[in-house]
Amino acid sequence: MDNKALAIEAVNLVKPSIDQLFTKTCRPELHIVIMNPQVKPWESSFEDAILHECTFGNPDGWHVAFDDLARNKAAQAWRDSVANINHQTLHPSSLREGDVLFYGSFVYGNIVVACSGVEPWFDMLVAGWVAVALEQLTIAEYQKLKLESPKTALRP
Repeated sequence: MDNKALAIEAVNLVKPSIDQLFTKTCRPELHIVIMNPQVKPWESSFEDAILHECTFGNPDGWHVAFDDLARNKAAQAWRDSVANINHQTLHPSSLREGDVLFYGSFVYGNIVVACSGVEPWFDMLVAGWVAVALEQLTIAEYQKLKLESPKTALRP
């Protein structure tokens, strides 16, 4: 299974919803970071564990580096395997120097997605859409592989 291709497909699948959501947000721009669900924090650097990133809108017009904020949200969620809203609301003692103080990540199983650019609650919504889409697309691919080769679900 090609996780990167599935991540891109997940973003493309939810893109119409993101475009529709932009009618309710403070701006029509955001950045999404998807972490590789097969890589744990003790196995890799954060940068090497990023599976896919993408931007909606024009980053040249950003008044804040939303890509950096999304990466920071992803790093918080990835290191603790929990959406960073928990850091902001339930466990601020886990915040580290340099952590962003806005939420906008989503953790679904081993999938971590973060988003920044719109209101935090909408950032989290988009991250959730992408995370769930990625898992379900992976399940579909996994089921297809099981039918093709029932003894070996994963290909080398």
